[in-house]
Amino acid sequence: MIIDNYKINYKITGEGKTVVILQGWGTSLEMYDTIANSLSSDYRVIQLDFPGFGHSDEPREAWSVDDYANFVLKFLDKLDIREASLIGHSYGGRVIIKLASRDELPIEIEKIVLIDSAGILPKKSLKQKTKIRIYKIGKKLANTKILQMLFPEAIDNWKSKQGSPDYRNATPIMRQCLVKAVNEDLTDNLVRIKVDTLLVWGDQDTATPISDAHIMEKAIPKAGLVVLKGAGHFSFIDQPYIFDKVMKSYFEIS
Repeated sequence: MIIDNYKINYKITGEGKTVVILQGWGTSLEMYDTIANSLSSDYRVIQLDFPGFGHSDEPREAWSVDDYANFVLKFLDKLDIREASLIGHSYGGRVIIKLASRDELPIEIEKIVLIDSAGILPKKSLKQKTKIRIYKIGKKLANTKILQMLFPEAIDNWKSKQGSPDYRNATPIMRQCLVKAVNEDLTDNLVRIKVDTLLVWGDQDTATPISDAHIMEKAIPKAGLVVLKGAGHFSFIDQPYIFDKVMKSYFEIS
């Protein structure tokens, strides 16, 4: 599919009402096949790679979460979808929060599932604040021409170790997209979500901790929380059997 001159990778399985799965940062749509398999007996399930993810073209400029939300609307319009349930993992949850909290949408969202969703900006500890300050000083020094000439290998080695694995593994454009996302707090958007929302979380999630789930459950008017014991940030992979049962129950699949 081509949208705004971007080649977009996607696939559709099953028939019935539409469910769209929005992926986590840096993943490809195949990672969510197990979720699709849980639903495709009764639903038409659509998986896609966001621009810059999987096998879709990369954005030509740094996109915000709102830009990705706008892209999803164009994608759904291309498929002539006017009603859909939305499932989002991690970054995909950010995009859903943006969409569902808007005052007006060209589509009707029937149900929402947020899996280990991102969107809550964590409060930084003193240790984290100090680390950020040291990083900024180091970055400023590393960009000076004299040090670049004298210690090029040392500077390259220092730069390669900075940031999260997602940041280090991303291209320059996608790094800018990631920075825009992680610095935006979506907490105030949650209260504007009026759709039935299921939160599914791993209690061992360190990327988006279980405390984020409790914030979302309290803020979203029609939210319920299922905690998967022993699961991490990819709770649907860590506890596939229980996750499958949860999905079938929520989407009323016998």
